[in-house]
Amino acid sequence: MIAGVVAVVLLLVITAYACAGGTDYGAGFWDLTAGGAERGRRPRRLIDHAMAPVWEVNNVWLIFVLVIMWTGFPVFFQQVFTAMWLPLALAAVGTVLRGAGFALRKPSRRLAGRRLYGAVFAVSSLLTPFFLGAAAGGVASGRVTAGTMAATEAWANPTSLLFGLLAVATTALLGGVFLAADARRFDEPDLDGYFRRRALGALAVVAVLALVTLFVTHGDAPHLWHGLTHGVGLVFVVVAALSTLTTAWLLMRPSGGWARVSAVTVVASSVIAWGMAQRPYLIPTSMTIAEGAGAHTTLRWLTFVTLVAVLLIIPAVALLYWLDTQGELEGLTDADLRRGGSGDEG
Repeated sequence: MIAGVVAVVLLLVITAYACAGGTDYGAGFWDLTAGGAERGRRPRRLIDHAMAPVWEVNNVWLIFVLVIMWTGFPVFFQQVFTAMWLPLALAAVGTVLRGAGFALRKPSRRLAGRRLYGAVFAVSSLLTPFFLGAAAGGVASGRVTAGTMAATEAWANPTSLLFGLLAVATTALLGGVFLAADARRFDEPDLDGYFRRRALGALAVVAVLALVTLFVTHGDAPHLWHGLTHGVGLVFVVVAALSTLTTAWLLMRPSGGWARVSAVTVVASSVIAWGMAQRPYLIPTSMTIAEGAGAHTTLRWLTFVTLVAVLLIIPAVALLYWLDTQGELEGLTDADLRRGGSGDEG
């Protein structure tokens, strides 16, 4: 019973990371495709301005995922990281380089330096979600078993490749929707249309990839396909489909808060549908939740610590996002600093 509760918490935290961290990876995708220095100057400036207050906090959910995995499901953690060490290592390197590129691009004085750090940020934002998605696809298709050693086949297979592409497409969708709303908040109405058009394109790609994935899993991951087309998994698939239609309708008009809600619902319901489709397995069809779980005492303490962490983290993150959307976290400009210094001297 308690192992099932911890598994649900793990799924919800993965969902939170897919939505929150995916928004930032999506911003990196649009940074990569913004064009040359002059053409892409304003979109990239908006990306820097919108991401600066919140991009670092989203990795909290990734850390949470890792802690729950290795503490609550150590056997599952061992098998996944044994079989998938290469894509997960590449994703980890990409996460580090993405943060470094974003942090170092803005203060860099030289154009060549800004271009280099910008390229590192953008390319890493593309590769990281792909490899995380590919690893998830390997798990979902049941290719990670007790005897599976590190091998390309574990993550370079039809389901894994489609999961990787879906991860990139959904991050592009989230990034486009959030940046469109930020453009209106920062009085850049033309960039609102710019990002809404791109978000619509990403939404169309997500819809096509989702249909292709459903078709491919019928033969490549039959347990997953059955879960997605029956029971609770099907309910969340329907929610994702309805949210997709709602998001398309909302993106055809000036951006508002509801477009963000519907886009997040698309991604969240898709991730939860995947989790529900795998029940009762952590790895279909070789490891159930009970078989991969740690000791009962460990799970009990993990549940308690998780509850305390959630009570501390969620209000803090909610406050941070609220302050950001209210414009209370705007950075100081050089002019602000000069005025402050003059006032102090006086």
